[in-house]
Amino acid sequence: MQEIPDASEDALLGGRVRFRQPATGYRVAIDPVLLAAACDANAATALDLGCGAGAASLAYLARVPGVRATGIEIDPALAGLARTNAAANGWTGRFAVETGDAAAFAGTGFDLVLCNPPYLEAARADPSPDPASRRADVEGGLPLAGWVAAALKALKPRGTLVFVQRADRLADLLGALAGAAGETVVFPLWPRAGTAAKRVIVRARKGIRTPMALAAGLVLHEADGRYTPEADAILRDGKALALV
Repeated sequence: MQEIPDASEDALLGGRVRFRQPATGYRVAIDPVLLAAACDANAATALDLGCGAGAASLAYLARVPGVRATGIEIDPALAGLARTNAAANGWTGRFAVETGDAAAFAGTGFDLVLCNPPYLEAARADPSPDPASRRADVEGGLPLAGWVAAALKALKPRGTLVFVQRADRLADLLGALAGAAGETVVFPLWPRAGTAAKRVIVRARKGIRTPMALAAGLVLHEADGRYTPEADAILRDGKALALV
C-alpha cells in the first residue's frame, strides 16, 4: 500500500474525531464537515464518492452511530489514510474504503451518497503544481455531471444525495440533476452576513419530482472572523445542519 510519510495528526469536530492527512499540499477545510452535517440521520448505508482521507464520512459516523459507510478514492495513498483514520477511531467495521474511480464503482442500493467533488473545471483553473492538490481541486477525467451520474447510479430508488460545491457551479449541478432527482434543496453558505455565497450544499432524492426549495442558508463568520455560534455548533460540536 502506498503511504504518505509526512501525514499530520489532526482532529475534527473539536477533537471528537482523530484525523490524519497530508502535512503538505491539499489540506481539509470545513467543507466536508458541513457536508456531513447536512446528511440524513436515518440512513443505514452511505457512500462517500471521492472520500480522500475520509473527513466527511468520519464526521458523519461520529454524529450518526447506526450508519455504515463506504468510501471510494482514486488516490491509493489517501485511501490508505482513510482506512488508517477509520481504525484510529474504532470504526473499521463501519467505514470500508475502496481504491478506485468513482465512475467505475459498481455498488448500488445505498440510502445516501455524499460527495465533495473537485470544484474547478480544467479550462477555468490555475492548477496547483502539487498533484494531490490539483486532483482535489480541478476536474480530471470525470466532470461534475459524471460525479452526479455516479451518485445516482449508486443510490437506491428515492435515496438521497448531498453535494457541496462552489456557488458559481450551482447551475451545472442542478442541470445534472434535472429529470433524475427532485425534492432538491439548495442551501447557501454565506462567508459573512451581507456577502455573496461562495459555497452551496445541494440535497436531492433520486426519482422524486417534488419542486426545488431555496433554504435560508448558514452564515459562517462574524465580522471579526470568528465562527458564528450556529457554525461553531456544527463544526466543533457535531450538530446537524438543518437544510429546511
